[in-house]
Amino acid sequence: MKLFPFGHATHPQWQMAAGLVLAQLRAQMALRDYAQSPTLGLLYVTDHYAPAAQEILDHLGAELPEVTDWSGTVGVGIASSNVEYFDEPALAVMLCDLPPDQYRVFSGVAPLAVGDGMGFEPHTALVHADASTPDVADLIAEMAGRTATGYLFGGLASSRTDAVQFAVGGNGNIKGQGAAGGVFSGGLSGVAFGEGIALVSRVTQGCQPVAAQRVVTAADGNLITELDGEPALDVLLRDTGISLDRPQEAMTALRATLVGLTEAGGDAIGRTGNFGADVVVRHIIGLDPGRRGVAIADRVAVGMRMAFCRRNAQAARADLTRICAEIREELEPEEMPLPVAAALAAPEAQAAPSPARRIAGALYVSCAGRGGPHFGGPSAELQIVRRALGDVPLVGFFAGGEIARHHLYGYTGVLTVFR
Repeated sequence: MKLFPFGHATHPQWQMAAGLVLAQLRAQMALRDYAQSPTLGLLYVTDHYAPAAQEILDHLGAELPEVTDWSGTVGVGIASSNVEYFDEPALAVMLCDLPPDQYRVFSGVAPLAVGDGMGFEPHTALVHADASTPDVADLIAEMAGRTATGYLFGGLASSRTDAVQFAVGGNGNIKGQGAAGGVFSGGLSGVAFGEGIALVSRVTQGCQPVAAQRVVTAADGNLITELDGEPALDVLLRDTGISLDRPQEAMTALRATLVGLTEAGGDAIGRTGNFGADVVVRHIIGLDPGRRGVAIADRVAVGMRMAFCRRNAQAARADLTRICAEIREELEPEEMPLPVAAALAAPEAQAAPSPARRIAGALYVSCAGRGGPHFGGPSAELQIVRRALGDVPLVGFFAGGEIARHHLYGYTGVLTVFR
């Protein structure tokens, strides 16, 4: 598999940004190591361009007629290799060279089917979703059930204007689209991949536990009433050192405190003292002094395990570096040809994309509350990815919630690479 052409640009006028991106794509497609005839385009735009979403999609489709299928969405920020665009008009495109019989674009008007009568069976899926869709977390879990592996990756659109999604299957792989122009609002859309598409994906957490793991021993809906047999509110105050005798300080500390939650039988805190990939972080949305309970932004069941936590930039940097190292280790064999070893050993200044690096392209979906500002400077999060993973083709966006497997996460990053 050859490298995936990609491009990114910012400009007050979307036409100029699109022109810059097209120039980058065409220049790469003329190179030997890059795909010359990709058929699937991933398109991400910042919400400044959301009102012009249909025009942008139509323009790119006309300029790149060989690209028959499109998927993507909008974010308050978007990402590409080594750069983040926040609060500015920008777009990013990556063109994926995949066998047409190994993927299917789906949307609200053309849902993903389990067995489409053409021999295609979904194994994994890239999913974009609208946070305003009722029961979106349940829909994500149901979508995971339609794939053979149960593994999804992606995120919720984030926008201060229109929460648009892109979904076009111009080669006939998408049925039922009819007169739809490929720009949608609400529901889910994305790309399902067959068994022949090799992916490696990891979740990186952005929060760190501040106290020991607890077991939920009594709950009512989203209200935790007991932890380890004690009133949940008492445990919260003790674990976090918060005192209700100082209301102003208590409110400030409570706003910064979150809950890391995992299913019964799992461990919220791993051996390293950090959260594992199964942990979902949820906000504390209220206290119930009468029942000594703590309300969180999710449904809770007896037996679940949890730990109170706070966002931690240093831990987030370390965890992001860790998942990049894990991905590289999984892709690199114990023994490798000399050109591969030389490419992997090249210093950062010479770390140009190369097929020897065994990564054709990458997709990174991060929380809209992360990005450079959280990591210490402009584009700092994507710079960490580049230093750890290498200068590979990459696009992505900053989401209102991140999707991995059948979970809807918060304050995380989901990094997926195509072998």
